[in-house]
Amino acid sequence: MSAVTTVPSPASATLRPDQLAEVLERHARWIKGQPGGARANLSHADLEGADLSQRDLRGARLAGARLARSRLNGTNLAGADLFAVDLRDADITRANLMQTDLRGARLRAADFSNANLRGADLRAGTLEPGGTSRRSAGPDLTQDAETTRQIHRTALARLQGNATAMGGIPTDLTGALLVNANLTDADLTGSILQNADLSGAVLTNANLSGVRLNGANLSGAQLDGASFDDADMVGTRMADCDLSQTNLGGARLTRPIDSMGSEIQRAIFDHERWIESFGQRGERAELDGADLSRADLRSVNLSAASMRGANLSDAALTGAQLMMADLSGANLEGANLMGADLSGANLSYAKLSGADLTRVNLGPAEIKDPTGRSTGRSWAANLMGADLRQALLVGSCLTQANLTEADLENADLDGADLAGAKLQHAHLRGRPPRRR
Repeated sequence: MSAVTTVPSPASATLRPDQLAEVLERHARWIKGQPGGARANLSHADLEGADLSQRDLRGARLAGARLARSRLNGTNLAGADLFAVDLRDADITRANLMQTDLRGARLRAADFSNANLRGADLRAGTLEPGGTSRRSAGPDLTQDAETTRQIHRTALARLQGNATAMGGIPTDLTGALLVNANLTDADLTGSILQNADLSGAVLTNANLSGVRLNGANLSGAQLDGASFDDADMVGTRMADCDLSQTNLGGARLTRPIDSMGSEIQRAIFDHERWIESFGQRGERAELDGADLSRADLRSVNLSAASMRGANLSDAALTGAQLMMADLSGANLEGANLMGADLSGANLSYAKLSGADLTRVNLGPAEIKDPTGRSTGRSWAANLMGADLRQALLVGSCLTQANLTEADLENADLDGADLAGAKLQHAHLRGRPPRRR
């Protein structure tokens, strides 16, 4: 390759097709060392929905670029600068991302199936050297290290929420598909992999220290030499995994129901009988103040249960049925409630900061008579005064919900349905919804 020169792109601007074509053409010449070549600089460019599949973008600058819902399947991005890039919902299947700098990237629900992420840097986004710069990839990249730092500084400044937090912006892989992906030697320290699908992935010698893996699927993954030191693995599925050469030191694991006290076990069992028999058998659960932290309650049916003031922090509640449940004042910080049914539930003054409420039903519950027949009436969910800071409410139903005085600072409400919701005195300084 020739010496590094770049084609700057307008910050935060949408490139015309002819402008993008020119940048890609000159980058192809740069890769081949041909005259007129220039390394692609698409940093901070708005390329949402772009089709860059099968392209050779080795070493390209895409820091802070907006590539949500774009197509990068089969694209060669080896050694590229993807610092703080927005690749949410993007198709990155079979792409080559070896030695790529993905620190602080937003990769939620992106499809990395069968992609090669060997040696990729997925740590938190900071201004410390990382990616190709950290690996001293050659004189050309060392030469423009200060330019790279300036690009990264701008990308960090544009990020919202924890932009000034100690430790930087964590790489967000929530709900990402990494089926059969090669993550050998990848550094994922502190990244968010909640509800991600890593089934069959190769994580040999990968660093997953401090990673959040709540609800993630690691079934059949190769974990030899992988480190999960201090990782949050509540609700993580690890079927058919050989853990003999894996470091799980300090990892937080799920508390199965059968490890809890007999009183709690009996209450949950009797409650499910009570639900199934329309109150003819069993008994309604009274779990007020109970310690259910880190509990594995996936798909449990605790509809109409009383759990006032209960501790459900970091609990695995994906797919749980909690219709009309009384969770007033409960602690659900960091809980994984993805896909749960909380219609008509009472969550007044509950602590839900950092909870995953993706695609949760918090709409009104249909009121039925003792025989299970509809009465034609409904009961709205109550989140009055609830702490929803940094909660994920992506695609959630909040129709007619009472959010009076609720704190939604930095909550992600992308795609949430707030029709008819009561928002008096609510703190709504959340992340703006993405454009459709």
